[in-house]
Amino acid sequence: MKSSPLSQQKIPFEIFLEDFRSRSTHAYRVRADIDQLSTNRGMPPFVMREVMSGNPLSVNIPEEYGGRGGKVEEILSLLSAAAYESLALSLTLGINSALFLQPLAKYGSEETKKSVFERFLTAQNMGGLMITEPGHGSDALNMQTSFTSEGDFYNIRGTKHWAGLTGWADFWLLTAREKMKSGELKRDIDFFLCDVNQNGQQIVVEEFFDNLGLYQIPYGRNRIDVEVPHLHRLQPHTTGIKLLLDLLHRSRLQFPGMAHGFIQRMLDEALSHTRERSVSGKRLMAYDQVQLRLTDLQSSFTVASAMCASSSEKAGIENDLSMKSVEANAVKSYVTDLMQNAAQSLVQLVGAKAYRLSHIGGRGITDSRPFQIFEGSNDMLYSQISDAIVKQMKQAKESNLFKFLSSNDLTQKATDYFKELLNFNLDYELPQRKMVELGQAISRIISMEKVVDLGEKGFRSDLIENSLATLQKEVTALIGHLNYSDNTTLIEDYQENSSWYVLAGR
Repeated sequence: MKSSPLSQQKIPFEIFLEDFRSRSTHAYRVRADIDQLSTNRGMPPFVMREVMSGNPLSVNIPEEYGGRGGKVEEILSLLSAAAYESLALSLTLGINSALFLQPLAKYGSEETKKSVFERFLTAQNMGGLMITEPGHGSDALNMQTSFTSEGDFYNIRGTKHWAGLTGWADFWLLTAREKMKSGELKRDIDFFLCDVNQNGQQIVVEEFFDNLGLYQIPYGRNRIDVEVPHLHRLQPHTTGIKLLLDLLHRSRLQFPGMAHGFIQRMLDEALSHTRERSVSGKRLMAYDQVQLRLTDLQSSFTVASAMCASSSEKAGIENDLSMKSVEANAVKSYVTDLMQNAAQSLVQLVGAKAYRLSHIGGRGITDSRPFQIFEGSNDMLYSQISDAIVKQMKQAKESNLFKFLSSNDLTQKATDYFKELLNFNLDYELPQRKMVELGQAISRIISMEKVVDLGEKGFRSDLIENSLATLQKEVTALIGHLNYSDNTTLIEDYQENSSWYVLAGR
């Protein structure tokens, strides 16, 4: 029997989470076969009805509105449990959580929050966020969607694409820039709540995309020409750009919830297969290279666990995360790289059987790949990490990388493992490719810090030790790449004098 929102507040979270797991498992493994579902686009209505019937999104809603209170540890645990069954399901919940409910709870008007949260709790509504535009992907600050104020409404016009849940969501947060009388757009960004079930607020889906992976989530191009009430404008504490950064950084710090469950599933599948499979008279698990892949998977599981523990303390809506770019970018970029690596390892271990969309491994490759792209491609985020670190080093008038990182709250414990390796003066004028490598190394060092912290809290020590050793190996290799002089350049007219056939037989 479905429980009321009020009674859900009183359910211990362990019971609430187990109920969600049970509903998800039943929906994906009993009522439907996820391996078959995932070869078709969309999600059967009965799957979403069963999964959502326990009101999982109530974890994001404040207690005064009937929810469970927005505790980050509950949100991340829910995302992890969902990702173990279906990465698409977890992302669906993640979009609703970090990109809609949490920013609405923090920046929405009281009247708006009351009505929207009630519909989430009683009618299983869903919400998403539209930022990206066809001509402005990562360059969000130059978005061309605009708004003007007319009477009691804001008129919003523009085009958005690649918004998860396109055509599904009942509510959208729309980003736009104010159009001045001159026709120019203001620099700042504003957020508006759009209720597509109301007159004048319908969003037209001009095209559904044939996205590669995450088949259960619709993406597309949306034409925006709506009128929303003044009450539906979010109220930033300072500027809209800082609201955007606060929102994105909070979302990036919650990626480990989705990653944790996904990586755990890849690990469990890999362990099961290598225990049961025999090659040349011995278990696959007994081979040294297989052991290496399995320990790397376990390290990824440990890193994701450490990130979840850290984010549960930092990512609450009560905290302003607008200035936390280094940590948020490091967490998102590295944990999504680990997701893709985990899927690749599972497919490598299983072999040809896994090279199918209907297998959890092959599906995992295509489903986890976009995580390295959306909310900032990882190459860009790694470069931004380095840009921020170099700027901080200049301000501190410190060029020695070890000295700087050893005094930084994000890395001070982890740098003890690299006293000699990092003891060099950093060139402030590194080319972009080297800035990416530096960002990759720093992200691993930040992750090591979180693993050390997790170990100090009592997490299983042998998993901690293995993960620290794996991270040391990665950082050592990355710093080696950083110090290697790479002057390769693109040869645009490469086809001239480059035919092997002409040279064959000479």
